[in-house]
Amino acid sequence: MISTLEKEITFRYLKTRKKDGFLNIISIFSFIGISLGVAVLIIVMSVMNGFRSELINKIVGFNSHATIQPYDTPIEQKKLNDNYLQLVSKNLIFTNSGESIVIHKEYTKGLILRGYNEKDFNKLGVVKNKNFKGNINNLTENFISIGKELSFDLNLNIGDKIMLMSSSGIETIIGSLPKQKLFIINSVFDSGLTDFDQNVAFINLKTLERFFSLNEEDRKLEIYFKDPSNIEVLKKNIEKIFNENHVYTWSDMNNSLFSALKVERNVMFIILSLIIVVAAFNIISGLTILVKNKTREIAILKSIGVLNKSIIKIFLLIGVIIGTTATFFGIFLGVIFSLYIENFRSFLSEVFNVSLFPEEIYFLSKMPSEINFNSIFLISVCSICITILVSIYPAIKAAKLDPVKGLKYE
Repeated sequence: MISTLEKEITFRYLKTRKKDGFLNIISIFSFIGISLGVAVLIIVMSVMNGFRSELINKIVGFNSHATIQPYDTPIEQKKLNDNYLQLVSKNLIFTNSGESIVIHKEYTKGLILRGYNEKDFNKLGVVKNKNFKGNINNLTENFISIGKELSFDLNLNIGDKIMLMSSSGIETIIGSLPKQKLFIINSVFDSGLTDFDQNVAFINLKTLERFFSLNEEDRKLEIYFKDPSNIEVLKKNIEKIFNENHVYTWSDMNNSLFSALKVERNVMFIILSLIIVVAAFNIISGLTILVKNKTREIAILKSIGVLNKSIIKIFLLIGVIIGTTATFFGIFLGVIFSLYIENFRSFLSEVFNVSLFPEEIYFLSKMPSEINFNSIFLISVCSICITILVSIYPAIKAAKLDPVKGLKYE
């Protein structure tokens, strides 16, 4: 516990005096450094959290939440009526896929074709996207839906025709020849991710199976959950139902990407934490100068019976007050900037006439930000702990001061 005397002395030492000008400058720099360090850390973490959430939303938007791959054992239709599956799933869609080559004028390119029935195609997130153009209800035999980036690359529009070459061949008297089929573009989708829009297209499921010589037994089952947030738990339960098939989720498909984002986030946290550490070390300088300036007063306190632990508490409390107030001020700044970061971005873009966070590069209409209160709590605890640690040395130094020598100090 801290006594009333210890509190009074602490706040007396914190008060500004003209002769302590240099000490006050160091204290101000310590306060500003810690505040900015905490604020920047919160802003960067919030933006990275926002990026991650936007990326997940985009990936989940055009991928199934979980996919059942048949391999050697076809998917049993009766398992679709499982009570748990019916409870957690929003849509169950059978699909198939294959790799083809686009042939358009002098341009050739590999393309992944995904096949869906007309009624299932309408349920896909990428089709429900506001940027989808064309006929949503006409994915019949001769029609194809391509991505926005592919349409730009090939200078194609709705109604144009493209030739596709299948990896499956037709046996003739001169050997095996690849299948070719002409498709009419009836729609263009925009997922917001360049790779997907360049390399994936949708056609009718039965057309695809004929084109690649596939059977109904080869079909995969795509599961779309009502709430896909707890994907690992859902995966374990789905694996129990489809125990003879392989189950993988959107998280498994993008595991390396999210692992890289996690590493990057942790590295940024460590690097930016160094700002707080450097600023906190100014507290050592400030408290050391304060001890030197208050040598005579400390000696008087010790001579009238004030214990060493009380001296330690006083100087430790000074460091903690500076560090804690700076931390909370930094949290305030960080949260405000994180909440209105898009407004700040727009303002700076207009003032300096520079395109900050251009949509054509990042494929996001605005700078994302997602405040995580667990991260803020961790940042604040780390900041306060650092200030406590750096305050220990000058506090102990003050307690070890010899009162006899201190009284002689001028």
